[in-house]
Amino acid sequence: MRILLCIALALIVLTINTPDCPAAPAKLEKATFAGGCFWCMEAPFDKLEGVASVTSGYSGGNLVNPTYEQVSAGGTGHAEAVQILFDPTKIAYSRLLEIFWHNIDPTVKDRQFCDKGHQYRSAIFYHSAEQHKAALLSREALEKNKPFKEPIVTAITPAGPFYPAEEYHQHYYKKNPLRYKYYRGGCGRDKRLKELWGAAAGH
Repeated sequence: MRILLCIALALIVLTINTPDCPAAPAKLEKATFAGGCFWCMEAPFDKLEGVASVTSGYSGGNLVNPTYEQVSAGGTGHAEAVQILFDPTKIAYSRLLEIFWHNIDPTVKDRQFCDKGHQYRSAIFYHSAEQHKAALLSREALEKNKPFKEPIVTAITPAGPFYPAEEYHQHYYKKNPLRYKYYRGGCGRDKRLKELWGAAAGH
């Protein structure tokens, strides 16, 4: 009896003196979007709470480890894209989709603003059945409520390999703010987004 009592007391003391275990970190998920020049697609996602990182790169093609020169010349099948790592407990994939739509022109095929070619197409590359469903629902809702007349031609396709772009492309808007601003304005991106989305453009 005394032995059992001692064991019980020891367990109580151990429980009291053991600190709470820290919560396991949330598992990050991937989201991959193509919206023309990847320089211009980083900033809208970078500022969102729950987004861990945004990487510029190439997706949707058939060449392993393509270079910027190869992709920009066309023929590799890749699109300039961004891959986002996000915490789904802090930001929903549906919110990322909303940001994506408001930062592209979904009415044109194989180009975005002043950049023309298959490598500048707009696309949602989904990573799971849940993302696929969410992307389809998002596009359907947009078709019903879009503030413009043109049809939506943005592709929704399975995600394949993603190849990070060269380091000088990463967060170009921070590294070269004046050149970035000049390019964005000269390409007519903000003007067209405003025409399409009004006050929601870029948000």
